[in-house]
This record gives sequence, structure tokens and C-alpha cells, in this order.
Amino acid sequence: MARYRRVLLKLSGEALMGTGSYGIDPVVLKATAQDIATAAPGVGLGIVIGGGNIFRGVSSSARDMDRAQADVMGMLATIMNALALAEALVACGLKAHVQSALAVGTVVPPFDRLKALDWLDQGDAVVFAAGTGNPFFTTDTAASLRALEIHAEIMLKATKVDGVYSADPKRDPTAVRYKRLSYDEVLQRRLGVMDATAIALLREFRVPLRVFDMTAPGGLARILAGEDEGTLVEEGAACE
Repeated sequence: MARYRRVLLKLSGEALMGTGSYGIDPVVLKATAQDIATAAPGVGLGIVIGGGNIFRGVSSSARDMDRAQADVMGMLATIMNALALAEALVACGLKAHVQSALAVGTVVPPFDRLKALDWLDQGDAVVFAAGTGNPFFTTDTAASLRALEIHAEIMLKATKVDGVYSADPKRDPTAVRYKRLSYDEVLQRRLGVMDATAIALLREFRVPLRVFDMTAPGGLARILAGEDEGTLVEEGAACE
């Protein structure tokens, strides 16, 4: 039985890219959707997804663009990812809906908090696209905002490593993985878990954050069952 009844999952767009350098790998998309669908029956799961696999406002390809315009393009990329993920979730047996913070006409319905809460209460998944709908805000910040709006008990950030390290473990073999951290330690040590605004929002409203490896088989299911996977960031946690 799942320990949590309301969860916000933050996925990067790169998580759908696999070993490629661009776009969506259909095999990875299917595997990701299957992991989520298997882990989340009966859980009101909100998902915020990035667009870095298609376009990122601060990427080299956006170097000569107006930042606000580039960020809008990045938001549109998240909508493409959200539609693909929701379709894959439905194919795996989990009812899923998409809402966009950016108005895109008839393509995707706009963000509607009350409607989203109704779907989540039914155990459906809701994929929130287009970040906050505003330039200069990351999808990390959007994830923290949506976590608060849907009354998530915990926010989960999916990565390709098994938690938060003192340094990049791919570059520094002496890097140490933390089991627990406080929000203040994340900010003071500049660990790069999420941007400062996202962490500050979670800290203010005391929403715990767990960082974990989405590529580890069954990792999401273990977390939803209450197991100690990855790194937990919460108020007053002693550094471990």
C-alpha cells in the first residue's frame, strides 16, 4: 500500500532522451511511463516535466535570442513532452491528463487547480506543462509551486544519480552521497539540487523533497511505499 496519497514528481525533459542527444526515445518513454503507472495506482500524482531534450531557454542554441522569447519556446517544448508522457501513461493503464500554464488554444486545456485536484482525488495523474507560464522561472520552481497548489505530501525529483552528492560523482570519485539534508544545507552548500527559489518555496511550507534515481528499477514504487531511497531534504534534517 502506498504511504503517500498526493505526490508531485519532477521529471527533466532529458529523462525522455535516453542515450540520444535530442528528442524523445520511444523505448525510454514507454519504460518511464510503465514505472510510473506500476508505482502509482491510487496515488494522486502530479507531474511537472521539463523541455531540455527539445529546447531550453538558457541553452547554447538560444544564445542570441531574447531570454523571454527563448523561455517561451522552452515552455512549448514541455508541452510536447507532457502530451507524449500522458499518452504513454494512458497506454500503460494509468488515466492521465495534461494542463498547461501557457495558453495554447485547443491543444491543451489551461491550468485549472480545482479541476486538477478533482482528477488527483480520483487517483488520476495530471501532467503540468509550460512551467509557471512565465519566463525567467525554471521548471524546478514550477514543480515546487504545483506541489504547494495540489497539497502534495512530498515532492520527488527524478535524476540519473541515486541522490544528492557533495560533488559531481561522475567527475569526483571522492564525492559523498547524502542520505538526509536540511533545506538550509542545500542552499548553503550550493549543492545544485534545485534552484534557490524552488528550495525556498519548499522550505517555507515544509514540503519534504526526495531526490532519487529514476533509472533504478522499482525506485519510484519503493519511495511511494515509504522506503528510504535516494536523499531526503526536509526541515531540520541533520546532514548524513
